[in-house]
Amino acid sequence: MRSRYQIEITDESTGSVFLPNELEVKTALYHIAFGTISIDAKFRQQQDNRQKITISKDIAEKIKFPDMKIPLHLFIQDETLMIGPLVGIFTSGFTPFPMRPVGERTMFFAKLLSVSKNIGALPFLFGEKHINWEHGTINGLFYHLDGWKSIEVPIPNVIYDRLPNRKSERQEEQRQVKARLQSEYLIPWYNPGFFNKLDINERLQQEESILQYLPETQPFTSFSAIERMLADYGHVYIKPINGSLGLGIHQVIYDKHEHAYYCRYRDYKTDSNKLRKFPTLEALMTHVFAGKKLNRLLVQQGIHLLRKVQRPIDFRVHTNKDENGNWNVTAIAGKIAGTGSVTTHVKNGGEVKSINEIFEDKNEQVQAVDKLEKAAIALSKAIDEQIEGIIGEIGFDLGLDREGNVWLFEANSKPGRSIFNHPQLKDFDLLTRKLSLSFSIYLTEQMMASPEELFK
Repeated sequence: MRSRYQIEITDESTGSVFLPNELEVKTALYHIAFGTISIDAKFRQQQDNRQKITISKDIAEKIKFPDMKIPLHLFIQDETLMIGPLVGIFTSGFTPFPMRPVGERTMFFAKLLSVSKNIGALPFLFGEKHINWEHGTINGLFYHLDGWKSIEVPIPNVIYDRLPNRKSERQEEQRQVKARLQSEYLIPWYNPGFFNKLDINERLQQEESILQYLPETQPFTSFSAIERMLADYGHVYIKPINGSLGLGIHQVIYDKHEHAYYCRYRDYKTDSNKLRKFPTLEALMTHVFAGKKLNRLLVQQGIHLLRKVQRPIDFRVHTNKDENGNWNVTAIAGKIAGTGSVTTHVKNGGEVKSINEIFEDKNEQVQAVDKLEKAAIALSKAIDEQIEGIIGEIGFDLGLDREGNVWLFEANSKPGRSIFNHPQLKDFDLLTRKLSLSFSIYLTEQMMASPEELFK
């Protein structure tokens, strides 16, 4: 059973830490740690029945402990009592405006940091310019009492990667920060990197247990390869290998009665859905993909999906690791494609629906959820096994075909959160935020007990 206590600071400067009587410590303690700062301290028992940890003012100043009135976990090892975890959320795109420090993403981060009291961790936001390498501290942005506040704290125990896009991830400054923090401080850094669709597919092909969920996916190599897949499946999807948000996805359909090829896609110049007809595949590719680098595209088997009001449905399924390091399904929502749209994204006219809105029959709903959850957990474990780095959350786009089979369309390491705007998905929103930070507790314990397991 983990211990979690309120930490209070006295006005005295005695170099002391007072422990509650109920806390059973099986070893002598000589040090207190917060983040990556550890100092000597004198440990004593509380003189009354207060179930709190009390630290003297000088101790708090030396370990740079902010008095945020948040209950925190206790970790004991090697004669050291560590309080925390202190969780740094690494991102970019900071602004000079105190009320909106990360622009449009400010509200998301405010909601994320606001769950700290419920999980027993102390999270803050930072970027490369907030680090003081000489002193080993960070001027972190905390969301406290409905406002943002900059506080100097130690280098954290754990770092949660929330870089917003691939462009920011490729910047040399961001790469250097990550390399230096990991090499000098051995900090667990979770959810690093965006997934490459083709790479994910190739790696998952090594896991026999989940092959049933994988549609045929190939790099674009030739027109003849697409012709073969069209003959096998009737339609295919052509999408960017490193795409996101449904951008750049095209559906190619072969009509064997007309001997014609159709392409459905989003025209972003006119902000409308298009369906165009061509006599040959070559003509289609020449007109629709003019100027595009074909070697950056992949071709994926088309699936005949379940439909609602004559429109295809797919499902967004979120999984998160919890404070015990176990995968959990934390959200499921249906997405109905917009009229004439190649994807179910809201920006293309799609609609987010709760599961009970998709399946009016209760038995169908239970069966669908069971299949989607089983697939999402199996896929999460397989990706976790195959991908380098520490993964704590995944957003899956899954489909159910007309026979009830589950198919994986995409796996996202930094899933979007637009589904949580639906009023029936608010509880899922809270759960995903809680677990995305609760995982830091598990990582902190692992780092103290067996760091070699995290970095193997």
